[in-house]
Amino acid sequence: MNGILLLRIAVAVILLTHSVFGIFDNGINNFGNLYLNQIGFAPFGVFLAWSIKLSHIVAALLLILNKYVKLAGFVTIFIFVMGIILVHFQEGWFVVGGGRNGVEYNFLLICVLLAIMYPNGLQKKI
Repeated sequence: MNGILLLRIAVAVILLTHSVFGIFDNGINNFGNLYLNQIGFAPFGVFLAWSIKLSHIVAALLLILNKYVKLAGFVTIFIFVMGIILVHFQEGWFVVGGGRNGVEYNFLLICVLLAIMYPNGLQKKI
């Protein structure tokens, strides 16, 4: 098993677990109603929350299948960056320990997605 395959599977598992559990514990609706609607996305908060989580499920499946990896990566990175801007930045860097709900986890996932999308770095094709 090569490193990129391992990273693809790991990110897919993370995306799936964060999405699927939210479907069954009302977390997606709560995020839409209790957070997104409250910060100015009303009346579209629930729609946005479901769009985000469904895009994570699709991205996870694409990563597992090794199909449209760059597209899945770009969409997911965009969502993570928006999450940093809207949710996590105000909490600081640390997710736990030196703080709570910070940006470090999203930062790591963005870096891993970039490594998956560009396993050989950014190279000019000659």
